[in-house]
Amino acid sequence: MRTPLTPEERERGERLGRLLREARGDRSMTQIAASAGISAETLRKIETGRAPTPAFFTVAALAGALGLSMDEMAGRCTPAEV
Repeated sequence: MRTPLTPEERERGERLGRLLREARGDRSMTQIAASAGISAETLRKIETGRAPTPAFFTVAALAGALGLSMDEMAGRCTPAEV
């Protein structure tokens, strides 16, 4: 059985999805997914938060396909300190 996600994990997944949608811009989901070596359905799940904790290598492949650094992605997906 899978451990339920914490609210922080769900929120981080939502931030990742927003970042990916913004970085993708007007490029198609299919184009970016193919470039990253993943299915368009996997990308759709990540972008919509249905897969809030994708594997590191999936995130790295998407970063490469979108021209983002892993540092930038991590920084933009981490909540701001209050």
